[in-house]
Amino acid sequence: MFSAYIKTISVLFTAALALALYPTQGKKEYTETGTLKKFSLELNTSIEQLDDAAQKYKAGTLTIAQLQNAVTETRLAYKRAEFYFAFYYPEYTKEHFNGAPLLHIEKEGSMPKVISPEGLQTLDELVFSDEAAEEKVQIAAVAKKLHSAYIDFYGGLGAPDMKGANGLTAMRMQLVRILSMGITGFDTPGSLNALPETKASLEAMAQFYTENYPAAVKAKSLFTNAIKYLDANKDFDSFNRLVFIREYIDPLYKTLGEGAGNAPKFLGRTSAWNTDSQSIFAEDFLNPYFFATLKKEEDTAELRKLGQSLFYDKALSTDGSMSCASCHKPELAFTDGLPKSASSIQGKTVLRNAPTLLNAAYADRYFYDLRAFTLEQQAEHVIFNPAEFNTAYSAILKKLGQKPEYAESFKKVFGKKGINRENFSKALASYVLSLRSFNSPMDKYLRGETIELDQQAKNGFNLFMGKAACATCHFAPTFSGLVPPLYSENESEILGVLQDPSATRKTLDADGGRLDNLVLTEEAWIYDKSFKTTTVRNVALTAPYFHNGAYKTLEEVIDFYNEGGGSGIALTVKNQTLAADKLNLTAKEKKELIAFLKSLTDTAAADKK
Repeated sequence: MFSAYIKTISVLFTAALALALYPTQGKKEYTETGTLKKFSLELNTSIEQLDDAAQKYKAGTLTIAQLQNAVTETRLAYKRAEFYFAFYYPEYTKEHFNGAPLLHIEKEGSMPKVISPEGLQTLDELVFSDEAAEEKVQIAAVAKKLHSAYIDFYGGLGAPDMKGANGLTAMRMQLVRILSMGITGFDTPGSLNALPETKASLEAMAQFYTENYPAAVKAKSLFTNAIKYLDANKDFDSFNRLVFIREYIDPLYKTLGEGAGNAPKFLGRTSAWNTDSQSIFAEDFLNPYFFATLKKEEDTAELRKLGQSLFYDKALSTDGSMSCASCHKPELAFTDGLPKSASSIQGKTVLRNAPTLLNAAYADRYFYDLRAFTLEQQAEHVIFNPAEFNTAYSAILKKLGQKPEYAESFKKVFGKKGINRENFSKALASYVLSLRSFNSPMDKYLRGETIELDQQAKNGFNLFMGKAACATCHFAPTFSGLVPPLYSENESEILGVLQDPSATRKTLDADGGRLDNLVLTEEAWIYDKSFKTTTVRNVALTAPYFHNGAYKTLEEVIDFYNEGGGSGIALTVKNQTLAADKLNLTAKEKKELIAFLKSLTDTAAADKK
């Protein structure tokens, strides 16, 4: 009773917050007519019927096929309402309606508590699995919990304003979700019913758009043609996602954006998504300053130049042997080509492989184990580490103060404040923020700026975004674990990476990963051997691969995934988050995947050195 009461209060507070952010006629019963009312009521009925079906399946009076149909129908009903619900109530919908079917943690005081997943994705995975008959009790419990959550939610639902810029922005966010989580199969891990769900979502938005923006013509045509394309192409594996995105989703995103000039301001405080962007694959799609302490208005060309000088200066380390560029070489996409980076201690290495710094700013957590929470904090770990710079800010600032060129540069940029710890951090952050890479051949093709792209790369994109399931962890457009559509948090994954993939006897790498990151509020068994999902942009230049650098080639990496990670080759991997099922990729498909990965190469930022 108490937990239900707390949940209801939470929903009412969320609704009240939305009303405060979007002035309407005031809080009222949700009784108005129109598409949003219709979608909400349909979902209410579907969830009620799903709960009933799940209880009957548990009792043995309903077949698995009937239960699967109930899940399918409920998910379609949710997809029709999702653009509205997930826009105004993103946290609640993620937690209770359609979050990833993965164990996660909540803080209980200062300790982590492992929480089981709930919602429609969890049901999709359970009901469409071969083990559904053994999971009757859990299926019934998850369905009941979904029903309870929706009753609470619907009871506290107000009438936020979905007209004008709000409605357009909500639909644009849904297009991002369709591209990054819908057509990839992320939302439908069991059924792979991704394309019918995409159609349901587009049809609902088209209906809402026609009802509320009758004067607009171009977007109507794009909605209609996108739905027709889905009708003509229904097979998940062969669906041409490249054409669908390039011809329909991205142009529709741009067209709706042209009318959404007064986008909701609260998104700027909770999301990295730049609502003023005109393409999902443009450099300005995400706001890099969302992730940094440095503010956009503070960043200048002079500050960036100062940060660049610091980045390449070996004087920052105690013995003058290392700079940031020692492990992040621009010619290797800001990696170093080593399995594990060399340390400042002769004959030893640091713990892990050096990831690329291109687009590294687009993250809310840093390092493979996610132990740093800001770019500035990331630099601190390197500065203080005895195996790296092995120094302190006081020593660095003293050295810089003894160099006239630095004294002059800091004074020019910061005035009387000059050289201090805060300004040093801002300068380094400015340079790292400038290392952006969103202008690859694939980006240009997706934006419609060129009609030329290798056919192998085209095929590889469709494999990556579909059959090979790569994009269910490496989300577009960053192709990293930065979670759409708000892009405000990073995922980590347990893959079962091997210590040596070429060894006759296969053994798991011993690195504990996130479990050992000393962030005590996250010290939970579900993070044992869990590592940050890094970007695959510029991956053709960043060998060797994974946190331990044990995989020398992209071919080895793809073979690893094709087998289903560590669990796929019968090793015991606790809580592997990568599906253990084999992908059954052909030799041709593997080559196409590599061609796609190579098409993501863009080192213009490195060339500016």
